[in-house]
Amino acid sequence: MLFANILLFLTIFLILTDLYIKKAPKSKLVLVPLNYKIKKREGLNEIIIDLKITNKSKTKETMVTNMNFELDFFKNKGNEYCQGFNYQEDIFIYDDNKQKNLNNYWPTTIIKSNSELFIRVIYRFSNNNFRKRLKYIWLKVFWDNYGHFGISKKKDCFLVNLDGQKQSSKTIFEIPINNKYNALSIKTDLLGCFDDPVNTVIKYCNGIVEKNDILTIGESPLAIMQNRYLSPQNLDYSLFSKALCYFFHPTSSLATACGMQLLINKIGVTRITFALIVGFLFKLVGIKGIFYRLTGSESSLIDDISGTVTPYDKSIVMGPLNADLFCKEVSKYLNIDVAVVDVNDLGGVKVLASSNKKVNKILKRNLISNPAGNGDEKTPIVLIREKIK
Repeated sequence: MLFANILLFLTIFLILTDLYIKKAPKSKLVLVPLNYKIKKREGLNEIIIDLKITNKSKTKETMVTNMNFELDFFKNKGNEYCQGFNYQEDIFIYDDNKQKNLNNYWPTTIIKSNSELFIRVIYRFSNNNFRKRLKYIWLKVFWDNYGHFGISKKKDCFLVNLDGQKQSSKTIFEIPINNKYNALSIKTDLLGCFDDPVNTVIKYCNGIVEKNDILTIGESPLAIMQNRYLSPQNLDYSLFSKALCYFFHPTSSLATACGMQLLINKIGVTRITFALIVGFLFKLVGIKGIFYRLTGSESSLIDDISGTVTPYDKSIVMGPLNADLFCKEVSKYLNIDVAVVDVNDLGGVKVLASSNKKVNKILKRNLISNPAGNGDEKTPIVLIREKIK
């Protein structure tokens, strides 16, 4: 009887905790990347980046009291960091079709409920060899939200590929898998949220795919193109996340307060706690992996910081959205089977979505060697091709 009362109290306590986390006041402003352009004007290299702030609240207006931009620069080879570039920054906002030059000072700006504010940032570089030395720009946005929730400091980062609007040559690595199949790893640029997932994959695969090929793409690159990554600073981690993360192996993405808090925000403390308890009981009888079965794909698809390539190594990457729809759209255009997979160097293969379930068994057998790699190979797209007899 005492055990039943303790269990009932714990359940009620956890449910109330989840309700508080879900209903607690918070900013509903979202910074969304739109597009970018690269021009040469009056001897200067000009980069124009368009963003927007969306207020998803139906009733509350929120203020943006400050917004600052910083740039990191990366070379092509190994995403090496570099510096020493001179540039001028101009920030414009568009509200009710009116353009305003902020002249390097961000005024406190009100974003009404269910409304948007458009932002344009223009960078002018005076370095003549700027395009030869640089491949990527990592735009970091530091901005403050102020409203009924108090004040929230946010950081968002977006990759600008300076060669992204040019058609680059295609590099393919052929990797023998077994007597029946080969893998063709397709090298891509470093992908980012300005890359449309469907169009980007089609661009890299056009002219390469053959009938009966199976196209696979890693879940993390797809999630990154969908802007499904965030800075740890954007998470308000709680006592629960600090406590629950202790139950995981140090190399797990759930072994940090931020990784755990992201999962709490998705599925709640109650589900996580009971999955831990049930998972522990099953481990006592030699059955592993029950926690991840009970918590669903969200728990296994979180990649904590350092889990992917530079400069995303400082971001937490979530699982992709609408993976089934992505597979169907690419499959329809290329007329081959398509799958989104999660593969690691330890031989683990998960097929998250596919345009044809019949290929799942083939992929699980042939991706064990992880031909895409988990390092800096930048080969997120892999074709599984049957050898000619």
